[in-house]
Amino acid sequence: MSTVRRPLIIGNWKMNLGLNQSIGLAKELKNLVASIYAGPETAVCPSFPHLLAVRQILEGSVIGVGAQDLAPQKPGAYTGAVCAEQLSELELRFALLGHSERRQFFGETDMDVAEKIRAAFRVGLVPVLCFGETLEQREAGSTEEVVVRQVGAAIEGLESQALATLVLAYEPIWAIGTGHSAEVADAQDVHRLVRGLLQEAAGEESAQTTRILYGGSVNSSNVGGYLAAEDIDGALVGGASLDPDEFVKILCYQDHT
Repeated sequence: MSTVRRPLIIGNWKMNLGLNQSIGLAKELKNLVASIYAGPETAVCPSFPHLLAVRQILEGSVIGVGAQDLAPQKPGAYTGAVCAEQLSELELRFALLGHSERRQFFGETDMDVAEKIRAAFRVGLVPVLCFGETLEQREAGSTEEVVVRQVGAAIEGLESQALATLVLAYEPIWAIGTGHSAEVADAQDVHRLVRGLLQEAAGEESAQTTRILYGGSVNSSNVGGYLAAEDIDGALVGGASLDPDEFVKILCYQDHT
């Protein structure tokens, strides 16, 4: 991990927890991190119905709050959707976009993800672009092709300043929730590839500023290995973020590596 990029760790709560459970987890995390004065930038992404409650609880703490998705359209007649403008009123920090579960189960395309990224920038949210290959694509030797396509479509036309602000998260689909995390060297190879794409698009300075996270069965035992790699700047954490003690151990990875 570069010394010029502050590490970022985001907990993705996905479609888990009811309102009271979300409130309880947020309170536990706030208490547990109260003594952490320096370390990685941190955020959690609750479900839409719980965003305001969690954000209010975490206000004043070192933990930011993000959304798990957004609709690219501006406010209007789009029943069931939540647009960037509505989320900006909640004073959120991040928006996860292009997660493999959105692509797989809801049919999101590379173009859809690109439009959502621009919508997030439109209101001052920091987009977190998720990308990664399936097991079949990996076994076919198509990892690089998939990554180049997904990342390339998302960043095409973005200005250097936007690319420097954008966060990317490499999540090999075969590693999400399976307990089979990628080897550090393999993850680093993909991160290096992506940084090269950023350099081609916006130049060296911008590419060296952009943070690229790893996600996929991240826990307190393996996170230190990932963040020791040159181009891995943090983690997008799924199941482990629902356990407050485990998530805080991940945040304190430097203390046990």
